Amino acid sequence: MTTLASTPGSAALTCCGLATTPVTAEDAQRLAPMFKALGDPVRLQMASMIASRPELCVCEISPAFDLSSATISHHLKTLREAGLVDSERRGTFVYYWIKPDAVAALSALLAVE
Repeated sequence: MTTLASTPGSAALTCCGLATTPVTAEDAQRLAPMFKALGDPVRLQMASMIASRPELCVCEISPAFDLSSATISHHLKTLREAGLVDSERRGTFVYYWIKPDAVAALSALLAVE
């Protein structure tokens, strides 16, 4: 059974994909919020934008959407709380980056081997 790193502070992913091994209750509990966060089209686009660069300023994310700054903040907070992105405030701006371990865990679960 393959073990992949997951988000820091949580147990490693021990399943090898939906097609080959049933998901444990622990893995389902940890991964479901990530899938739920990505289930919204705006958050999926935001995660994709963030993942395409080493880091991305909120000032580069906001213009891509016809949404209020409060709604943008809400979506980014949801991605952060799901463990998909991390962020750092620098002056008046916040910079975001994708968490590779989270993406690897999702990819491993969806892999067909």
